[in-house]
Amino acid sequence: MTSFQRARSEEQRAERRRAILSTAATMLAELPVAQLSLNELSRRVGLAKSNVLNYFDSREAVLLELLDVETRDWIDQLDQELTATVDPSAPVGDRAGQLADAIVATLESRPMLCALTSAQAAVLEHNISVEIATEFKRSSIANYGLLIQHVNARVPELGEDGAARFIAAAVMLTGVLWTHSHPSAAILAAYEADPAIANFRITFGPALREILQTVLTGVLPR
Repeated sequence: MTSFQRARSEEQRAERRRAILSTAATMLAELPVAQLSLNELSRRVGLAKSNVLNYFDSREAVLLELLDVETRDWIDQLDQELTATVDPSAPVGDRAGQLADAIVATLESRPMLCALTSAQAAVLEHNISVEIATEFKRSSIANYGLLIQHVNARVPELGEDGAARFIAAAVMLTGVLWTHSHPSAAILAAYEADPAIANFRITFGPALREILQTVLTGVLPR
């Protein structure tokens, strides 16, 4: 366990917050979101639970900020992937497919982001203060605007409204499909026991790619 002295400056407080977020991220590589407890997080970061609560209102506030950090990192990664893979001279249908591929590839490389997204509305946005909720939603709006810019730069035929609808669908689909593609042990055992049931098993990447392509077909002008 790491032993921390009391943070006395803003720089020290920021360092404590980064340590808490980093420890939570490490735990999420081992545990599902539902099993990450404030008690265990406090123990691993080397602070009393009451001290962790001096930096974050709740466990959910920690995870919500981690979701925001991960989202910003993903947006940067997606921009790089789009630059590398989307051919600006290709027909619109090809560019739309390349866009969907880039989104799926980058999300598949970020399981923590997908897991946090799947828990956002039902878990992370509860047990938080109005102040934390407001800050998170404002940051989400800014992230949303960046995504619209990146999408429109590669597929301008979508227009701002089409890009906005596509991104909203992509984020919601990510949460839903991640949950259903990571079922409980009992459901996994049922899949293995009955091939007829296994036919309904969802694989995250292919399922997301197929639905994103369908959404793009719907929002692109004909």
